[in-house]
Amino acid sequence: MAPCPWPLRIADVNPFKAFHVARLPEIRFGSGVSDELPEVLAAFGRNVLLVTGRRSLQQTPRWQRLLEGLREAGLEWDLVVVDGEPSPEVVDEAVQTHRAGAIDVVAGIGGGSVLDAAKAIAGLLRSGTSVLDHLEGVGRGVPYAGPAVPFVAVPTTAGTGSEATKNAVLSRRGPKGFKKSFRDDRLIARIAIVDPSLLETCPRGLLAANGMDAFTQLLESYVSLRASPFTDALASSGMQAFRDGFWAAWKPDDPLAQQGYQKLAYASLCSGITLAQCGLGSVHGLASPLGAFFPIPHGVVCGTLVAAATRVNVQAMREREPNDPALRKYAEAGILLSGRMFTSETAAQDGLVDLLEQWTHRLALPRLGGYGMTESDIARVVANCRGGSMQTNPLVLTDDELAALLLSRL
Repeated sequence: MAPCPWPLRIADVNPFKAFHVARLPEIRFGSGVSDELPEVLAAFGRNVLLVTGRRSLQQTPRWQRLLEGLREAGLEWDLVVVDGEPSPEVVDEAVQTHRAGAIDVVAGIGGGSVLDAAKAIAGLLRSGTSVLDHLEGVGRGVPYAGPAVPFVAVPTTAGTGSEATKNAVLSRRGPKGFKKSFRDDRLIARIAIVDPSLLETCPRGLLAANGMDAFTQLLESYVSLRASPFTDALASSGMQAFRDGFWAAWKPDDPLAQQGYQKLAYASLCSGITLAQCGLGSVHGLASPLGAFFPIPHGVVCGTLVAAATRVNVQAMREREPNDPALRKYAEAGILLSGRMFTSETAAQDGLVDLLEQWTHRLALPRLGGYGMTESDIARVVANCRGGSMQTNPLVLTDDELAALLLSRL
C-alpha cells in the first residue's frame, strides 16, 4: 500500500483521555469450543435451563451431541424455546414456569434474540419479578436488585454480540410497540463460548443481515462520542476481520469459507464488546422504533441504513462540525475497508460511503417499504428514536436529516 498523501495524526483523533472498561465475560473462542459446554455448565451445578431457538440447533447433529454430553456430565436440564424476537411475556412466562426448579445455570444457545431472552430469564429466576418492573423507558422503574442465576452464552450467529453485553433487548410490536432493554451489569454472561463452526448452518440471508449488524456496531462504536483507545483498537481489528472474512463466509462454497466464519465470529464478538463499552449511533437509534413498529429484522435495518446514515453523518459534520475527530475516523475506516489510498480525507470519507452502498446493493438488502413502512410513518419513527444509541452518535442530527435518511431507504 502506498504512503498516505495526507497525515493521519492518530493522536489528534483519539487522545488518551480517561475511560472506563465495564466487566466482560470469560471468553472461549475457537472452532469446536462449543463441545466444552457440558463441562462448563457442570461447574455451576446439576440443574440447567437451556434456552434455544425453535429449529436451527435442534435439527442438527450438534443438538444430540450436546444432550449426550449433558447426560454424561450428570446434568438435569429443562428447555425454553424462543421463536422470534422475545417479548416481556415470553420472559415472564419462562421465569414463572422454571422458578421453582432450583436452576443452577442458564445456557443460551442461539442468535441474539435467544441470548437476550436467556439473559433476562437468568436475571429474574431468583427474584421472580416481572421484566416490566425493570425494562427501561416502558417499565415500572423498579431498580433491579438481583441476584442473577449464572448465564452462559453460546452464539450460533454472528451479529448482535449479545454474548458480551449487559443488555437483554425485548420487543412488543405494533402501533404502540417498543423495543427496549433490561440492562444491568449482573446480567453479563459468566462465560461466552464463541464457536465459529456453529455458523456453518446459518442461512445465507441471515448471515448477511447479522453480519451487517456486527459491522454497523463496529463502525458506529468507532466514531461514538464515548470511543476510547481501548474500543478503537477492538473496532478497527473487528472491521479488518469483517473485511477479510465476511464475503467468504457469505458464500459457503468458497474455499476460504471456514476462515471466513472464524473472522466473522471474531468481528461480531468485538462489536459486542465495543458497543457495551462506548455505545452506538444513528442506525441503532432508528432501529429501535423501526423494529417496534414494523416486522423488520434488526440486521436488515442495520444493513439497509448504514450507508445512508454514514453519508448523512459525514455531510452534517462537514457543514456544522468540520473539525470533528469522527470525520478523520470515517476517513480511516474508508482506507481500512477498501484497501485503497485517497488523495484527501474528504475523498476517503466519500470512498467509505461508496463502498457501503456497493455492499448494500450486492447483498440485495430490502428497503424499509418492503415491511409496510410508508412516508407517512417517518415522523413517528423520528419522534421515537432519540434514546440510547442516538445519544452517542458523533453529532446531533436534525429531524429533517433523519427523515431524509429514512426516505432514502423506503
